[in-house]
Amino acid sequence: MNRRQLLALCGSSILVRGGGISLAENAPPATAAGRDAAGQSFFQAAKPVWPSGRETEMNLFVGFRANFTPPQGKPVVLRIAASTVYRFFVNGEFVGFGPARGAHGYYRVDEWDVTQDLADGDNVVAIEVAGYNINSYYILNQPSFLQAEIAAGTEILAATGDSGKTFEAKLLSQRVQKVERYSFQRAFSEVYHFQAGVDDWRSHPKLTFRPEPCSVTGEKQLISRRVPYPRFNQRQPEQRILQGNVTVSRKIAKLWKPRFLTDIGPELLGFTEQQLAEVPAYELQRVANRNTTKLKEPYSWTSPFPVSARSFHIFDFGTDLTGFIGARVKVRTPTRLYLTFDEMLVNGDIDFKRLDTVNIIAYELAPGSYNLESFEPYTLRFLKFLALQGDCEVSQIHLREYVNPNVWSAHFDSSDDGLNLLFAAGRETFRQNSVDLFMDCPSRERAGWLCDSYFTSRVEHRLSGGSTVEDVFFQNFQLPKSFAHLPEGMLPMCYPADHYNGRFIPNWALWFVLQLQEYLGRSGNHEMLSALRPKIVKLFDYFRAFLNKDGLLENLKSWVFIEWSAANNYTQDVNYPTNMLYAAALEAAGKMYEMPAWVEQAEAVREAIRQQSFDGQFFVDNAVRKGGKLVPTRYRTETCQYYAFYLGTATPETYGKLWNVLVKDFGPSRKMTQRYPDVPASNAFIGNVLRLELLSRYGSCQQLIDESRKYLLHMAERTGTLWENIDTRASLDHGFASHIVNVLYRDVLGLYRVDWVNRQVHVRFTDAALDSCEGRVPVPEGAVSLRWKKEDDKISYRLDVPAGYGITVENKSGLPLEMMGLPSDKAKDV
Repeated sequence: MNRRQLLALCGSSILVRGGGISLAENAPPATAAGRDAAGQSFFQAAKPVWPSGRETEMNLFVGFRANFTPPQGKPVVLRIAASTVYRFFVNGEFVGFGPARGAHGYYRVDEWDVTQDLADGDNVVAIEVAGYNINSYYILNQPSFLQAEIAAGTEILAATGDSGKTFEAKLLSQRVQKVERYSFQRAFSEVYHFQAGVDDWRSHPKLTFRPEPCSVTGEKQLISRRVPYPRFNQRQPEQRILQGNVTVSRKIAKLWKPRFLTDIGPELLGFTEQQLAEVPAYELQRVANRNTTKLKEPYSWTSPFPVSARSFHIFDFGTDLTGFIGARVKVRTPTRLYLTFDEMLVNGDIDFKRLDTVNIIAYELAPGSYNLESFEPYTLRFLKFLALQGDCEVSQIHLREYVNPNVWSAHFDSSDDGLNLLFAAGRETFRQNSVDLFMDCPSRERAGWLCDSYFTSRVEHRLSGGSTVEDVFFQNFQLPKSFAHLPEGMLPMCYPADHYNGRFIPNWALWFVLQLQEYLGRSGNHEMLSALRPKIVKLFDYFRAFLNKDGLLENLKSWVFIEWSAANNYTQDVNYPTNMLYAAALEAAGKMYEMPAWVEQAEAVREAIRQQSFDGQFFVDNAVRKGGKLVPTRYRTETCQYYAFYLGTATPETYGKLWNVLVKDFGPSRKMTQRYPDVPASNAFIGNVLRLELLSRYGSCQQLIDESRKYLLHMAERTGTLWENIDTRASLDHGFASHIVNVLYRDVLGLYRVDWVNRQVHVRFTDAALDSCEGRVPVPEGAVSLRWKKEDDKISYRLDVPAGYGITVENKSGLPLEMMGLPSDKAKDV
């Protein structure tokens, strides 16, 4: 895949289905009666239901079907709330997946306009719901239910719990129930046994089945979805790249047995190894490729290919994508078919366990034809079809995307193809990691991690022209009165999630405070700020118990985390980067809530750090207690220095010599130059990002551009997305890394700040060595657009903003500025 292909792929426009419902900011939730305090209607007739007595049963897969005839000339909507996850079909065709995730005890309501999917006469809506009932970082362990109704205006065509116009329930036993988890952080993996016609109930209204008895469950607290409805366009592989046969060994020297299989118990729910009906991960560890043939064969949607016993084919989608994996399969003899997938190849093959996940979907298929599609979304570039038994034919391979749709109004294009590729990769990474909240990755975890969100949230503001996903992200933290299994006052490290083992990252709660300060500036949402005040006060109450006589945090509990590097080896007894973060959070909270004592405390913490941590050359990472005395160590990491400057403990004016060393001798080239080998290097998350932010803050934008290319361009070229680490050890599609989009708008294009709350635009022309650049960011009133080019030793530019916006232009380029063009009728031009 070349750069042009990737840019075209990432830039394609796609239609969006569905409309949304919204609540006033932080309005109280609705009850099952159907309305919230703001008067927003949810359900007119539906009640929450589930097969009787099975609400807490693990991995129960249930179908619900309603047959109806819609009235002519009226729009028809399907309203759904569910626990845990659902997808639905209209007349056998996939339409939607949900719900958007909410806090403990709160359930978001989706409202899908299905009018365009209906036929004249009889119609079928089929909803499949997975009731997982296990703890994870991805979904909450809450009793299963479905609350759904189909409405045409005030007329209810079908509703759960309505004896006259009800949905009928069906246990979907084709999904094997007792299987292993997909990962430590997510729910169950997918294993299926299919007979011909297994899915006919979804499309044929006259196909009857014996309904499963259901009971109405307790009332649910309902809240609006609020985030955009995702897009579900289908993507096809670009190429078939490998085919061959396999051998199956009877034994393997050492089986991979992940912790999410061996550690099942009170703190990690699931089925134990002895309870499992099947373990595809064990079976495929005994399989090895042989007689392989490399190919570069363009993929054809309509051309089927055979998959016989002990043969395989590998396909390449060209870029990392997230969604539901599907294919059309025609089975001639009973077949055991396995789909394995990953973001990269390892030694020319797919290693389904590379990411510490079970990247396998397993099918046992009787003769017949099937339209297969995974129930859960997964992330992959490469997909392998492997048959261990049988004879089948595969066609119509696809990935049905599950992504944020609100990224295409934004635009960026420069005279540097490498930067254009970084923008495309950043946008691709963002849209896969922001469907209903800011996630770390769309693959292994799909979790709403703090700190990651601090960086990802800035990208939403640029690409979407709003803060809808961030609104929901904060609302999920705000709604619960407390968080189970965590100390009083502490915030979860990721949420919505269940932390039964009591683990938390105290640092991440401090990043929450810094993000909240930026969110206030981006959104103007003072109601959310006020609603979160009690949690912020309790948070600092929690930290007060760990202050030593110097006013520094000492011996923090649980998982003190700085970043994925050697910096995480020096977190006790007093960790100075953590205290630098604590000071910045104190200052931010003090200013937001008008608490001057917190601001004064912040400066006192910084001064104590300066006195103890700086050794005359670098800031050391930690100090330890020896004989009752606190003694700074000699451990010094690159990331510790960036924490100091980014969080206000140091400035180039106060620590000029150190700053010059960082700028000139550190960064992406240090591995080659071997400068300061005793100072361990930073990683992508988060040291390298902090470095780039500092270069921007202090005006070294061309250096920032050069280093961004060195840090990130190889990622974009390889997967079309941006990674968790500087190498391929972990996720190759990580939300925080989309922050490069913010960098490109701010430091390359020059839209330094677009403030649609106060209707102000700040343009900053930098020392960027480009010939031209243009871009557009959406705002509620339309868009802000800037384009410029260098000619005749000057910069000619045009800036278009909505009427009523104020403009500030700052010139740090070293070249004179000149306006170009004429203002449009509907915009103000500088």
